[in-house]
Amino acid sequence: MGGGLIAVAVRAEHDRAVLAGLLGRDPVLHAYQLGDLDDFFWPYTSWFRRGDQVVLLYHGVELPTLLAFAAPDEVPELAGLLAEAAPVLPARMWAHLSPGLEATLGRWFVVSEAAAHHRMALTDPGLLAGVPAVGEALGSADAAELAGLYAVAYPGNWFDPRMLETGQYVGVREDGRLVAVAGVHVFSPRWRVAALGNVTTHPDVRGRGLGAGVVAALCARLLTSVDHVTLNVRADNAAAVRLYERLGFSRVAGFTECALTSAAAAG
Repeated sequence: MGGGLIAVAVRAEHDRAVLAGLLGRDPVLHAYQLGDLDDFFWPYTSWFRRGDQVVLLYHGVELPTLLAFAAPDEVPELAGLLAEAAPVLPARMWAHLSPGLEATLGRWFVVSEAAAHHRMALTDPGLLAGVPAVGEALGSADAAELAGLYAVAYPGNWFDPRMLETGQYVGVREDGRLVAVAGVHVFSPRWRVAALGNVTTHPDVRGRGLGAGVVAALCARLLTSVDHVTLNVRADNAAAVRLYERLGFSRVAGFTECALTSAAAAG
């Protein structure tokens, strides 16, 4: 090639060891993708690779979800991967993208419902000791009750009942009613990562610290089997950000969550 440059083409990647090595360079940024290497999620994944950059397309939800994250200095390389992969991506997707990558995909897709988010990580677990941990472990038998709580307290929340099988859901009951819960979207002792999710408190009992208490209890459980506890939160949810910071979490990266519709389908 002219100038000594070598063209590196995008390709599908099926080797979990290779993917783990690439994603493990930054396990906090790539916590969700690392978790999806587990047998639990692996059948629902498609992976694209270009050099050291990796993109995940997750099919285990109603609308496929694209995850594309990179450190700021590697975003141009990841943009190149997305540009090559764009023609074979689904016509409609949800996406989590490092800042600026939505503009890259905007050449092929209409971008809508974009919202800025923070990736946070538990960087000061010592602060958990200052919050009274509350709650009991929940399991698969609690799925219907949990769904009812989410319908009232967290409508539109994405909840995969299979995650109850991990044993990493903690809830508080009052008068026999489930009123607060914290759970996980990802839990992988193999890759030593977890991502909190499905955290909510019933409107009738908010302001009493139950949300902080179940998160503290869950984090204590998680830290016995993983090294990195992460979460995603909307940047404009100031109350949630303050809560997580009080529990020892720090903002470590920003990303955009958005809907993507191919220009042809949108037209």
